[in-house]
Amino acid sequence: MSTRKFAVIGHPIGHTMSPFIHQRLFELADEKGNYTVLDIAPQELSEKMNVLNELSGYNITIPHKQTIIPFLDRLDKKAALYGSVNTVRNGTVREGFTTDPDGFLKALAYGGIPFRGNVVIVGCGGAARTFVYEAALAGCCITLAARSPGKAASLAKEVTQKIPQTTIQSCLIDDLQGEFDLLVNATPVGMYPKTDTVPVSDRVLSHCRNVFDAIYNPLETVLIQKAQANGSAAVGGMSMLVWQAVAAHEIWDSSVYSADDINQLIEDSAKELKKKF
Repeated sequence: MSTRKFAVIGHPIGHTMSPFIHQRLFELADEKGNYTVLDIAPQELSEKMNVLNELSGYNITIPHKQTIIPFLDRLDKKAALYGSVNTVRNGTVREGFTTDPDGFLKALAYGGIPFRGNVVIVGCGGAARTFVYEAALAGCCITLAARSPGKAASLAKEVTQKIPQTTIQSCLIDDLQGEFDLLVNATPVGMYPKTDTVPVSDRVLSHCRNVFDAIYNPLETVLIQKAQANGSAAVGGMSMLVWQAVAAHEIWDSSVYSADDINQLIEDSAKELKKKF
Protein backbone atom coordinates (compact mmCIF):
# COMPACT_ATOMS: atom_id res chain seq x y z
CA MET A 1 0.00 0.00 0.00
CA SER A 2 1.43 3.39 -1.00
CA THR A 3 2.02 6.05 1.61
CA ARG A 4 -0.77 8.61 1.61
CA LYS A 5 -0.07 12.33 1.90
CA PHE A 6 -1.49 14.68 4.52
CA ALA A 7 -0.64 18.22 5.62
CA VAL A 8 -1.52 21.14 7.85
CA ILE A 9 -2.14 24.49 6.18
CA GLY A 10 -2.00 27.96 7.71
CA HIS A 11 -0.11 31.26 7.69
CA PRO A 12 2.23 31.81 9.42
CA ILE A 13 2.82 28.26 10.52
CA GLY A 14 6.49 27.79 11.39
CA HIS A 15 5.72 26.99 15.03
CA THR A 16 3.38 24.04 14.42
CA MET A 17 3.59 20.78 16.37
CA SER A 18 1.20 19.00 13.99
CA PRO A 19 3.75 16.88 12.05
CA PHE A 20 5.17 15.39 15.26
CA ILE A 21 1.73 14.57 16.66
CA HIS A 22 0.16 13.23 13.47
CA GLN A 23 3.13 11.07 12.48
CA ARG A 24 3.01 9.47 15.90
CA LEU A 25 -0.73 8.86 15.54
CA PHE A 26 -0.19 7.16 12.17
CA GLU A 27 2.44 4.92 13.79
CA LEU A 28 0.23 4.07 16.77
CA ALA A 29 -2.60 3.04 14.42
CA ASP A 30 -0.23 1.16 12.07
CA GLU A 31 -1.33 3.38 9.18
CA LYS A 32 0.90 4.73 6.42
CA GLY A 33 0.83 8.51 6.14
CA ASN A 34 3.30 11.24 5.29
CA TYR A 35 2.44 14.52 7.05
CA THR A 36 3.91 17.88 6.00
CA VAL A 37 3.43 21.62 6.53
CA LEU A 38 2.10 23.99 3.86
CA ASP A 39 2.40 27.71 4.53
CA ILE A 40 -0.37 29.25 2.43
CA ALA A 41 -1.06 32.97 2.58
CA PRO A 42 -4.74 34.05 2.49
CA GLN A 43 -4.55 35.30 -1.10
CA GLU A 44 -2.96 32.02 -2.23
CA LEU A 45 -5.66 29.62 -1.02
CA SER A 46 -7.63 29.46 -4.27
CA GLU A 47 -4.59 28.72 -6.45
CA LYS A 48 -3.33 26.08 -4.00
CA MET A 49 -6.55 24.06 -3.99
CA ASN A 50 -5.26 21.79 -6.78
CA VAL A 51 -2.39 20.79 -4.44
CA LEU A 52 -4.72 20.29 -1.47
CA ASN A 53 -7.16 18.20 -3.50
CA GLU A 54 -4.36 15.71 -4.26
CA LEU A 55 -3.90 15.00 -0.54
CA SER A 56 -5.78 12.24 1.28
CA GLY A 57 -6.64 14.78 3.96
CA TYR A 58 -5.41 17.90 5.68
CA ASN A 59 -5.77 20.05 8.76
CA ILE A 60 -6.43 23.78 8.78
CA THR A 61 -5.39 26.52 11.13
CA ILE A 62 -5.46 30.33 11.12
CA PRO A 63 -6.42 32.07 8.83
CA HIS A 64 -8.21 29.47 6.67
CA LYS A 65 -10.79 27.83 8.95
CA GLN A 66 -13.68 29.76 7.43
CA THR A 67 -12.33 30.70 3.99
CA ILE A 68 -11.80 27.02 3.08
CA ILE A 69 -15.54 26.32 3.24
CA PRO A 70 -16.52 27.47 -0.31
CA PHE A 71 -13.98 25.02 -1.76
CA LEU A 72 -15.56 21.97 -0.07
CA ASP A 73 -18.46 19.81 -1.23
CA ARG A 74 -19.95 19.06 2.17
CA LEU A 75 -19.68 19.94 5.86
CA ASP A 76 -20.46 17.76 8.85
CA LYS A 77 -23.11 18.98 11.28
CA LYS A 78 -20.85 20.81 13.75
CA ALA A 79 -18.65 22.38 11.07
CA ALA A 80 -21.82 23.77 9.46
CA LEU A 81 -23.15 25.00 12.81
CA TYR A 82 -19.90 26.74 13.76
CA GLY A 83 -19.03 27.94 10.26
CA SER A 84 -15.51 26.63 10.87
CA VAL A 85 -13.43 23.74 9.47
CA ASN A 86 -10.12 22.39 10.74
CA THR A 87 -10.06 18.95 9.10
CA VAL A 88 -10.75 17.88 5.51
CA ARG A 89 -11.19 14.35 4.18
CA ASN A 90 -10.70 14.04 0.45
CA GLY A 91 -12.40 11.29 -1.51
CA THR A 92 -15.32 11.19 -3.90
CA VAL A 93 -16.39 14.34 -2.06
CA ARG A 94 -14.30 16.91 -0.20
CA GLU A 95 -15.78 16.95 3.29
CA GLY A 96 -15.03 19.44 6.06
CA PHE A 97 -15.12 18.75 9.80
CA THR A 98 -14.26 20.57 13.00
CA THR A 99 -12.39 18.48 15.56
CA ASP A 100 -11.67 21.44 17.84
CA PRO A 101 -14.75 20.69 19.99
CA ASP A 102 -13.56 17.11 20.58
CA GLY A 103 -10.13 18.40 21.56
CA PHE A 104 -11.51 21.05 23.88
CA LEU A 105 -13.94 18.79 25.74
CA LYS A 106 -11.40 15.98 26.17
CA ALA A 107 -8.75 18.49 27.33
CA LEU A 108 -11.10 19.68 30.07
CA ALA A 109 -11.79 16.10 31.08
CA TYR A 110 -8.03 15.37 30.98
CA GLY A 111 -7.51 18.21 33.45
CA GLY A 112 -10.45 17.23 35.66
CA ILE A 113 -12.24 20.52 34.93
CA PRO A 114 -16.07 20.46 34.87
CA PHE A 115 -17.82 22.30 32.04
CA ARG A 116 -20.82 23.94 33.65
CA GLY A 117 -22.03 27.05 35.43
CA ASN A 118 -20.73 30.54 34.73
CA VAL A 119 -18.15 30.48 31.95
CA VAL A 120 -16.18 33.46 30.65
CA ILE A 121 -14.57 33.20 27.23
CA VAL A 122 -11.92 35.80 26.49
CA GLY A 123 -11.63 36.62 22.79
CA CYS A 124 -14.01 36.40 19.84
CA GLY A 125 -11.87 34.99 17.01
CA GLY A 126 -11.84 31.54 15.43
CA ALA A 127 -10.89 29.64 18.58
CA ALA A 128 -13.54 31.46 20.62
CA ARG A 129 -16.27 30.26 18.25
CA THR A 130 -15.64 26.66 19.27
CA PHE A 131 -15.67 27.45 22.98
CA VAL A 132 -18.77 29.66 22.82
CA TYR A 133 -20.81 27.13 20.86
CA GLU A 134 -19.76 24.26 23.11
CA ALA A 135 -20.60 26.29 26.21
CA ALA A 136 -24.02 27.06 24.73
CA LEU A 137 -24.67 23.39 23.92
CA ALA A 138 -23.59 22.48 27.48
CA GLY A 139 -26.13 24.93 28.94
CA CYS A 140 -23.53 27.21 30.53
CA CYS A 141 -24.19 30.84 31.42
CA ILE A 142 -21.72 32.59 29.10
CA THR A 143 -19.86 35.88 29.28
CA LEU A 144 -17.98 36.76 26.10
CA ALA A 145 -15.22 39.28 26.80
CA ALA A 146 -13.26 40.90 23.97
CA ARG A 147 -11.30 43.98 22.93
CA SER A 148 -13.91 44.72 20.26
CA PRO A 149 -17.44 45.12 21.64
CA GLY A 150 -18.94 44.96 18.16
CA LYS A 151 -17.39 41.59 17.31
CA ALA A 152 -18.30 40.11 20.69
CA ALA A 153 -21.90 41.28 20.41
CA SER A 154 -22.11 39.93 16.86
CA LEU A 155 -20.87 36.48 17.88
CA ALA A 156 -23.21 36.43 20.89
CA LYS A 157 -26.15 37.29 18.61
CA GLU A 158 -25.17 34.58 16.12
CA VAL A 159 -25.03 31.92 18.83
CA THR A 160 -28.43 32.84 20.27
CA GLN A 161 -29.97 32.73 16.79
CA LYS A 162 -28.67 29.18 16.24
CA ILE A 163 -29.14 27.96 19.83
CA PRO A 164 -32.07 30.07 21.12
CA GLN A 165 -31.98 28.88 24.75
CA THR A 166 -28.45 30.24 25.22
CA THR A 167 -27.78 32.60 28.13
CA ILE A 168 -24.99 34.90 26.95
CA GLN A 169 -23.74 38.43 27.47
CA SER A 170 -20.79 40.32 26.01
CA CYS A 171 -18.49 42.98 27.41
CA LEU A 172 -15.08 44.57 27.07
CA ILE A 173 -12.25 42.64 28.70
CA ASP A 174 -11.43 45.66 30.86
CA ASP A 175 -15.03 45.72 32.16
CA LEU A 176 -15.09 42.04 33.09
CA GLN A 177 -16.32 41.26 36.60
CA GLY A 178 -18.11 38.50 38.46
CA GLU A 179 -17.56 34.99 39.79
CA PHE A 180 -16.77 32.32 37.22
CA ASP A 181 -16.60 28.54 37.31
CA LEU A 182 -14.34 28.54 34.24
CA LEU A 183 -12.27 31.08 32.35
CA VAL A 184 -11.26 30.15 28.80
CA ASN A 185 -8.51 32.12 27.07
CA ALA A 186 -9.18 32.13 23.33
CA THR A 187 -6.74 34.95 22.56
CA PRO A 188 -3.05 34.75 21.56
CA VAL A 189 -2.09 36.86 24.59
CA GLY A 190 0.74 35.07 26.39
CA MET A 191 1.81 33.01 23.38
CA TYR A 192 5.45 32.56 22.32
CA PRO A 193 7.44 34.76 21.83
CA LYS A 194 5.53 37.38 23.90
CA THR A 195 5.18 35.11 26.90
CA ASP A 196 5.09 37.69 29.71
CA THR A 197 1.55 38.93 29.03
CA VAL A 198 -1.86 37.85 30.36
CA PRO A 199 -5.33 38.42 28.86
CA VAL A 200 -7.08 39.42 32.11
CA SER A 201 -6.21 41.21 35.34
CA ASP A 202 -5.20 39.49 38.56
CA ARG A 203 -8.48 40.74 40.04
CA VAL A 204 -10.54 38.88 37.42
CA LEU A 205 -8.38 35.77 37.68
CA SER A 206 -8.83 35.62 41.45
CA HIS A 207 -12.57 35.08 40.87
CA CYS A 208 -12.16 32.11 38.48
CA ARG A 209 -12.42 28.61 39.90
CA ASN A 210 -10.90 26.87 36.85
CA VAL A 211 -8.86 28.06 33.85
CA PHE A 212 -8.30 26.69 30.37
CA ASP A 213 -5.73 28.39 28.14
CA ALA A 214 -5.86 27.33 24.48
CA ILE A 215 -2.22 28.39 24.06
CA TYR A 216 0.20 25.46 24.03
CA ASN A 217 3.46 27.36 23.50
CA PRO A 218 4.63 27.88 26.19
CA LEU A 219 3.26 24.82 27.94
CA GLU A 220 2.55 26.88 31.05
CA THR A 221 1.59 30.45 30.24
CA VAL A 222 1.74 33.18 32.86
CA LEU A 223 -2.06 32.87 33.00
CA ILE A 224 -1.76 29.18 33.93
CA GLN A 225 0.94 29.91 36.51
CA LYS A 226 -1.11 32.66 38.16
CA ALA A 227 -4.25 30.52 38.21
CA GLN A 228 -2.39 27.67 39.89
CA ALA A 229 -0.89 30.08 42.41
CA ASN A 230 -4.48 31.08 43.27
CA GLY A 231 -5.34 27.44 43.89
CA SER A 232 -7.38 27.11 40.69
CA ALA A 233 -7.30 24.04 38.44
CA ALA A 234 -5.63 25.08 35.18
CA VAL A 235 -4.98 23.32 31.88
CA GLY A 236 -2.96 24.47 28.85
CA GLY A 237 -3.62 23.85 25.19
CA MET A 238 -1.30 20.91 24.47
CA SER A 239 -3.85 18.27 25.47
CA MET A 240 -6.47 19.96 23.24
CA LEU A 241 -4.02 19.98 20.34
CA VAL A 242 -3.38 16.25 20.69
CA TRP A 243 -7.00 15.25 21.22
CA GLN A 244 -8.25 17.22 18.21
CA ALA A 245 -5.57 15.46 16.14
CA VAL A 246 -6.87 12.11 17.43
CA ALA A 247 -10.36 13.06 16.22
CA ALA A 248 -8.92 13.84 12.76
CA HIS A 249 -7.47 10.32 12.52
CA GLU A 250 -10.79 8.87 13.58
CA ILE A 251 -12.28 10.70 10.57
CA TRP A 252 -9.55 9.73 8.10
CA ASP A 253 -9.02 6.09 9.09
CA SER A 254 -11.51 5.19 11.85
CA SER A 255 -8.41 4.74 14.03
CA VAL A 256 -8.79 3.68 17.65
CA TYR A 257 -6.30 4.62 20.38
CA SER A 258 -5.89 3.72 24.03
CA ALA A 259 -6.08 6.45 26.66
CA ASP A 260 -2.61 5.44 27.85
CA ASP A 261 -1.12 5.95 24.38
CA ILE A 262 -2.69 9.40 24.06
CA ASN A 263 -1.64 10.47 27.54
CA GLN A 264 1.91 9.40 26.66
CA LEU A 265 1.70 11.35 23.38
CA ILE A 266 0.63 14.47 25.28
CA GLU A 267 3.69 14.12 27.51
CA ASP A 268 6.00 13.42 24.56
CA SER A 269 4.60 16.39 22.64
CA ALA A 270 5.32 18.62 25.62
CA LYS A 271 8.92 17.38 25.68
CA GLU A 272 9.26 17.92 21.93
CA LEU A 273 7.94 21.46 22.26
CA LYS A 274 10.58 22.24 24.88
CA LYS A 275 13.29 20.91 22.55
CA LYS A 276 12.04 22.96 19.59
CA PHE A 277 11.71 26.22 21.51
